Amino acid sequence: MTLPQVLNLANLLFFAFIANLPLGFLREPSRKYSLRWFLYIHLSIPFIIFIRLAYGFGWDIIPYSVLCAVAGQIVGGNIYRRSRK
Repeated sequence: MTLPQVLNLANLLFFAFIANLPLGFLREPSRKYSLRWFLYIHLSIPFIIFIRLAYGFGWDIIPYSVLCAVAGQIVGGNIYRRSRK
């Protein structure tokens, strides 16, 4: 992997994490399995897919982007819970 590809991958994974921080924060007080809860979990996916395709990455990058998105959701939810104490 060349340096530009590594930087593009870092940008993609960083975006997946950062975009899901506020979404996880907003998801936390929502009722589980409600429309709002579902929307907050899935809202970033089209943007992550667009960036992945724009950078020319294949299917092998998807697990890493999902992992970063889930981590962003978890951290955002934790921030919400800590701010309410």
